[in-house]
This record gives sequence, structure tokens and C-alpha cells, in this order.
Amino acid sequence: MSKKSELKKQIEESELEIESLEKKRNRSQSALLQAFMKKEEPSAADKEYYQVYSELIELERQNLQKLKTELNKL
Repeated sequence: MSKKSELKKQIEESELEIESLEKKRNRSQSALLQAFMKKEEPSAADKEYYQVYSELIELERQNLQKLKTELNKL
């Protein structure tokens, strides 16, 4: 497989991974918002999930940007 097509495949996989992580983060975000609306303290697990997924999304976005930059150089 050529380098260009391999990069395109990796970009597509990265975009799908970001979408998946965002869906998971939205679930914990909903739990945080619900606790806020009820004026309750959100659970530590919900806070941790939100932070972890946010960090993973950021890392994957950086990876995606790197792949796109590499593709544009070809």
C-alpha cells in the first residue's frame, strides 16, 4: 500500500476514534450536568471519566493533525 493511502486510512481511523470518544465523554458530561441541575456533587467517577475522555480526545486530535500535515506534505 502506498504511503498516501496508508495515511488516508489512518486519518479515517483517527476520526472514527475521536467520534467514539466524544460519545463516551457526552455520557459522563450528561451525568455531570444532571448533578449540577440537581445542585448535587457529581460523583468522582463521572468527573474522572470526563477528564480522561477529554484528554484522550485531545491526544487523538493532535495525532490527526500530525497525520493530515504529513499527508499534505506528500
